[in-house]
Amino acid sequence: MLPAAHALLVELDAETPATRRVIERVPADRFEWRPHPKSLSAGELAQHVASIPGHVARLAQMDGLDMATVSVGYASCESRDALLASFDGSVAAIREALASLDEAKANAAWRLSFGDREILTWSRLGLIRTMALNHWYHHRGELVVYLRLLNVPVPVVYGRSADENPFARPAA
Repeated sequence: MLPAAHALLVELDAETPATRRVIERVPADRFEWRPHPKSLSAGELAQHVASIPGHVARLAQMDGLDMATVSVGYASCESRDALLASFDGSVAAIREALASLDEAKANAAWRLSFGDREILTWSRLGLIRTMALNHWYHHRGELVVYLRLLNVPVPVVYGRSADENPFARPAA
């Protein structure tokens, strides 16, 4: 495996448990809740977080994407079990995509456009770094805020949260 792909895989493996903890906390009876009319619902955002790595794995198999040819929409969650199954499949897909990269494919240009207008060009590794990881973390953080607004105990992501402290001494 390419060293750069291996480094992304190590990071993915380190971040996956925290992301799973956040997704597991989204209450199924609040999937339709949204903090603002312009915001995604909690279920849509949770499903988006669950599916980002898998979507990026599919994008990485292509040479680019013309946004003028796709409709952007967000699926909601059917159930907690379906959400977690989506998450597990999505993580497996990006792991497989990273494992299958050779030097040429990893460094080949990947383009995002809107019709004739080029929006950006990245290497496939750049696409995976930016969209499968950084984009994932961004929306995971957004989902943590949803949990707080829903008065759901926030799990540990890094260090401690106001609700969980892995550094606290056990009660005697």
